[in-house]
Amino acid sequence: MRTVLPGKPQAKLQAVCTAQWEGLRLVVYISGSAIVILGGPHDLIQTIYHDEQSELEAVAIDEATGKIATCTSKEVTIYKPYGREDGVLKWSFQSSWGIQDECKGTLTLSWGSEEELLIGSSSLSLYQTAEDESLIWTRKLPKSVKIASFSHDASFIASAGSYDRLIKLWRRQSFGSDDTRFDFTYLPHPTAVTAIHWRRSHHHERTLDSVLFSICADSKVRIWAATDPHGLQALQLWAEIDMEEAIQPRQIGNITQSNERYTFIIDSEDFIFGTEQAIRAASGNRQQENHALEHLIEVAKTSPEICVILDRGGNMSAWGLENVGCKAGKNTDKFNIAYVENVNLAFLQDVKQSEDNVQFLNFFLQKSDSPFSLLVHHFDGRIVWFESKLDELFDPSPRQQRLHAKALWTGHDGPVKKIVRSGSGKALISRTNDNEGLIWKQASDISGMALRRSSSLSCPEHIHRSCLLKEGDFVINLHHHSISLWDARSPVAEQVVLCPFEAAGKPLCLLPLPHPDPESPIRYLASITSKMEAIVWEVHLPSRSQQKSNGHLSATMRQFCYSDLGLQDDLAFVLPVDPAGSIPAAAGFLDTFAKDLAISYTNNGVLRAWTATLDLDNRSANWLVTSTIETDVNSPSLASASSIRKIAVVDRAKTGLTIWDPWSAQLEYAANHESSDTIQDLDWSSTPDDQSILAVGFPYKVVILAQMRYDYLNAGPAWAPIREIRIKELTSHPIGDSTWLGSGNLVIGAGNQLYVYDKDVATSDDMVVDLSVPVHQHRSLSIFDLVTYLNGPLPVFHPQFLAQCILAGKLVQVQRIIISLFKALKFFVPGDDLDSFVSLSPIDFYSEQEDLSSAAKKEMRSSYADFADDDEPETVTEDLAASLNENLTKLALPQLSSQEQFHLADIIECVATVEKQRRSMDENAMRYLLFFRQHMIRKGQAPTARVEITWREIIWAFHSGSQDILVDLVSRQFHGRMLWEHARESGIFMWMTDLTALRAQFEIIARNEYTKTEEKNPIDCSLYYFALRKKNVLVGLWRMAAWNREQSGTQKLLRNDFSEARWKTAALKNAYALLGKRRFEYAAAFFLLAGNLQDAVNVCTHQLNDLQLAIAVARVYDGDDSLVLRSLLEDKVLPQAAFEGNRWLATWAFWMLGRRDMAVRVLISPVYTLIDSPATPNFQAKSYLSSDPALVVLYKQLREKTLQTLKGASKISPRAEWEFVIQNARLYDRMGCDLLALDLVRNWEFLKQPKETSMNGNQLPDPRRMLRRRSSLVVDDMPSPKSPTEHKTKPMGKPAPTVFEEPDTNSLLDSFGF
Repeated sequence: MRTVLPGKPQAKLQAVCTAQWEGLRLVVYISGSAIVILGGPHDLIQTIYHDEQSELEAVAIDEATGKIATCTSKEVTIYKPYGREDGVLKWSFQSSWGIQDECKGTLTLSWGSEEELLIGSSSLSLYQTAEDESLIWTRKLPKSVKIASFSHDASFIASAGSYDRLIKLWRRQSFGSDDTRFDFTYLPHPTAVTAIHWRRSHHHERTLDSVLFSICADSKVRIWAATDPHGLQALQLWAEIDMEEAIQPRQIGNITQSNERYTFIIDSEDFIFGTEQAIRAASGNRQQENHALEHLIEVAKTSPEICVILDRGGNMSAWGLENVGCKAGKNTDKFNIAYVENVNLAFLQDVKQSEDNVQFLNFFLQKSDSPFSLLVHHFDGRIVWFESKLDELFDPSPRQQRLHAKALWTGHDGPVKKIVRSGSGKALISRTNDNEGLIWKQASDISGMALRRSSSLSCPEHIHRSCLLKEGDFVINLHHHSISLWDARSPVAEQVVLCPFEAAGKPLCLLPLPHPDPESPIRYLASITSKMEAIVWEVHLPSRSQQKSNGHLSATMRQFCYSDLGLQDDLAFVLPVDPAGSIPAAAGFLDTFAKDLAISYTNNGVLRAWTATLDLDNRSANWLVTSTIETDVNSPSLASASSIRKIAVVDRAKTGLTIWDPWSAQLEYAANHESSDTIQDLDWSSTPDDQSILAVGFPYKVVILAQMRYDYLNAGPAWAPIREIRIKELTSHPIGDSTWLGSGNLVIGAGNQLYVYDKDVATSDDMVVDLSVPVHQHRSLSIFDLVTYLNGPLPVFHPQFLAQCILAGKLVQVQRIIISLFKALKFFVPGDDLDSFVSLSPIDFYSEQEDLSSAAKKEMRSSYADFADDDEPETVTEDLAASLNENLTKLALPQLSSQEQFHLADIIECVATVEKQRRSMDENAMRYLLFFRQHMIRKGQAPTARVEITWREIIWAFHSGSQDILVDLVSRQFHGRMLWEHARESGIFMWMTDLTALRAQFEIIARNEYTKTEEKNPIDCSLYYFALRKKNVLVGLWRMAAWNREQSGTQKLLRNDFSEARWKTAALKNAYALLGKRRFEYAAAFFLLAGNLQDAVNVCTHQLNDLQLAIAVARVYDGDDSLVLRSLLEDKVLPQAAFEGNRWLATWAFWMLGRRDMAVRVLISPVYTLIDSPATPNFQAKSYLSSDPALVVLYKQLREKTLQTLKGASKISPRAEWEFVIQNARLYDRMGCDLLALDLVRNWEFLKQPKETSMNGNQLPDPRRMLRRRSSLVVDDMPSPKSPTEHKTKPMGKPAPTVFEEPDTNSLLDSFGF
């Protein structure tokens, strides 16, 4: 935590107390109904809220036991400490009791000896509080006391009422609870007594004569001591000091001179301790003469009491009192120590009469090198902690600054309800339920104070919304039927203008509108009502020069315009956006690129973002909806947006949080919390380079979420928690509101208090460790630096950037990056900077790419690289990859975490493998092989994880012309023993297009499934052989399975002819029986035996939950034109793709159905917009993961492939294609691949729009005319007109290679090694 503003101290004489308990300095004060316990300037130990809402009157702490006593006008409560031994010091309730006489005046508390507590009101009462409270002495008074305090040894009580000229001195006659008695005498004063002070010692066992200091309204300090033990009075007047005479003007007409005088006493014990500290501090610097220290030592020799007198002008006079209490007093016993200037105690000007009072508490922390500490309690609601060294404080020579402010404790005296920041985050206003507000401004960090109270505001009307202008110099408050302007340039804000207004609806928000000229003194503000009416006001503010010359120059405000926005469909709320990033400037025109100003949301979950521009000439405002999102979050309880286009929504239960990107209307984050963790606040901020940060507020904690880079390859999260702030240990009051400062500090309001948290995040925090951030010895990181690590641009050698380059077809650049990294790491040592571009030029990434054909020519040279003497490698060979990866295991790259370095090594190894096969495969095959190899490497690192190749990789292989090589390489990856689980993992039966090769590979799977166990069970391969329609092979396998108890029955059944109806029925009965026994795969096999492909596919889909197996069985059994396969694709695959938002799966399904035009269109449009699906799309369908930037690569490749795909591309409007390209550029940017985004928008070629022709009235334009390059080859796959008698023809495909011939029955045993 940076600092805490613990609450406004009460303007009472006993609102603050301090004590030294068990070596710990405690400061306790009361604020409203709260007790604030602190252990240092910025060390808040605990806040205790009193059960009753009535204000606390007084507080006192017992130095002997550490107990704290507080009281209201009705009862007294005692809290006792616990947990000190465990290092967790807290106070808990001990007891409370009612005050017997209802006191309407001031109450006082004072601790005596042995846990005695004195309560002063209209009587003095002494209680014993060791266990249960018991009254041991009481005395009725004719007048309620204002001051009542025990002396150091509890032998005296000094009490005085309001405006009393007499101090009543109670002398104790006996100690003990059985018989406690006091007698009293009077200490007369000429005018009213305002304060008293007893000389004290921190050593309770030490005998110390009682000395009383009294301060009187005649500006004199009187010292009372027992100079005559046999006199009638217990204490006699020993000396007096005239405070007005003590500080006299040194110059005629000195304007800094003040009539008010203030004083505090430094007890001799503290003064001696402080002098010893000064001597000890100066002992290390003996060469330099220290006249101030010499002066201090000279004064301390006589162990005087010190009386310090001050005025408002910063003048201070210090007096020493020697031999206090000595009978034979001398004139020299009272002497002047110093008269100095520049003692600034932060007095405010123009404060109320009731608040124009100051109280002082001073102490030393009783440990080595601790300075002199002075607490100044200003009755205007502040406590300032000053520190100084005694030799500097009393140095007679001139000094610029003698006291250094270490902390300012202030705040509210009621629970904080709302905190609103200015646009820049340099000022904020905090409000309570009582319509009282405090304006805070960000102060210098040198003193450790992050916020400075600038002004206070008390409004007679209910404040509905607030807005700050000119960094908190002015405040606009919106009420139900009026709007007011307040001037907050003075400590107490004044209302300048009140403008009533009329509107049909209730005003919902107050938002500032950007002005074309940021320096203009004119500001515009708008309010949107529940009837979607917009009212705009024009505010004229004084300029800065006018502020200086004319002081509080009046400002003006008037209604500027009124407009109706429409769109009143079930409106729930309208909110202003949180200012983030740069302050919005007014655009000259109205479009969707303008910064958002407000959001509206409806009860059925439709979010709209709004912007506006002002037409000053026509006195009107133009409003525009910049984005619309259908979130499917009904009756949202809360929403918040940032001006840089991020929106967070909380559901009705207040436990579910979603974050949306308005640019694409896509979901970026979804999380559900426990029912006990209700979300009650959302606050946006951003880094200087516009990376978003969200603070999610719960009752007793705030979780900070940071934007992450999009990661499509690993489906990583787009947001992650980086910090959790808990306040339960500091206060029992729930959080009221929170907001961000522009500097990155988070301000949390809970109860009366404001907590200001530092922007630094500890790198040892579990949340940061889980993110694998490259911290490299940093103990903490600024939240801005951390978010930049998580979401900023990537170095070109980052594994994600390399992977996206490969998908974009930039394999040549990938090789250059790896080779440049190899060169850079040759001479790299830890601590060096590593160029993020590894000496490559950015232009290499967005210039026209050198295609692989020319790269292949270079490769002919690289084949002889082993015989060359040239040290400059041209391609990534396996030797280079091994050498580079060896370097990566030894060195820590500053831009990468250890996990990212592992992934980089994987990619380098994969690129080397692909390079080896480059001449024999096309680009798509290389894409598939690279990511398949990477998948296998990662699987080897985490063998327990069940992972499969995604449909993205399947699509690359599906559209490859080198499938025979891929089949061979994938098979070799599994050592020629590919089982179905391996086939599913590689997706091989989804991407193979040659049916003959597909069936041959399926038979290899069948053979491997049979031989995978030592016993060779025919049941394991039944489904595969029945799908291949090779029942006879299975008959032969059963013949050898003598060990299986099902052998005889199965053999007998399989000998029959299953083309007959009776045996089909028998097979079906067996299938249903197996379903009942939950032997699903075997049941599917018997459905195939009965010729019922549909039921077999259903079992694979629903019971086995294996979509790939269902598709593979359908393709093998009945070919790609199978009605069952078509039904499966239309009824299962496409609805699943729509539900999940999986465009890769959808484009594959459309291509398999022969709908190649739809296969192209679905790459651009969300799947659920193109098909009628009975299921409502889930959040996943709207997730950012459904929009992979690799889709744009596939779209560019497919649209020019055939006439059907060109036809599909022609149905995409230029606007939709433009938005698709821009959206993918944004996705690249969110992935940290800014160079690829630049390449995309720089080099994209749009299709030419064909001119409409009206030949024959119904002739369609030729799609080939859309191509910009005449040399493009386009396959004519348009369906030709068919006669009704024509049968369906299979689509044209490649000639089937002779991979496998079906063996006859006689050679069956040879195939299985028998």
